[in-house]
Amino acid sequence: MILSRGPVLEIDTPDLKPHEAPRRTTDAKVQPLPLKNVRDALQQAQRDEILLALREAGGRVGGLEGAAARLGLKRTTLIARMKKLGIESRPRSAA
Repeated sequence: MILSRGPVLEIDTPDLKPHEAPRRTTDAKVQPLPLKNVRDALQQAQRDEILLALREAGGRVGGLEGAAARLGLKRTTLIARMKKLGIESRPRSAA
């Protein structure tokens, strides 16, 4: 239990120093990644995760052992993401 005599809790921690943010140097040449690259990387990661779950589920999307359950998603949500990413639940057989 923590008690205080007022609305602000004051603690004495002489061994801890206040946190200082690191200083930015003016000669740093760090370029942020273009947003398109970040989006592409995120989509690829989502695609890989879905494909792995489908493989583990034997191509099943729904059900207790399906890919949606493995990913913690509703079946309809997974189907929508698969459609967006161009993923089929079972590869079409070559005819």
